[in-house]
Amino acid sequence: MNKIVGNNLKGLRKSKNMSQEEAADHLQISQSAYARMERGESTSWAIHFNKICQMFEITPEELVKKGLGDSVYESLMNKDRQTEIAMLSVYRKIIKQYELQIEDLKTIIKHLNKGKN
Repeated sequence: MNKIVGNNLKGLRKSKNMSQEEAADHLQISQSAYARMERGESTSWAIHFNKICQMFEITPEELVKKGLGDSVYESLMNKDRQTEIAMLSVYRKIIKQYELQIEDLKTIIKHLNKGKN
């Protein structure tokens, strides 16, 4: 059970872009105590059960559900991937605009060079 909760804590914390220190501060415990909970080396998560659920806006059932941390982390990674894909699309459009401007400049230069001859 400690490992399941620990994995969930880690995934939930990452999904909120929190450091271990920030999560520990919220629970009013040391960072090392929080790290032990994430590693599944401590049962002190049970003492902070309600605060943890409030901090991560989850139900008690979700905290002890196997694989929750993985699914939250995968969801986070999918959002990062979607953002990356969207940014690549924007960059491609910008590059295309510059390529068109370069072609226009080449045409202008060609016409200017014809005028010199």
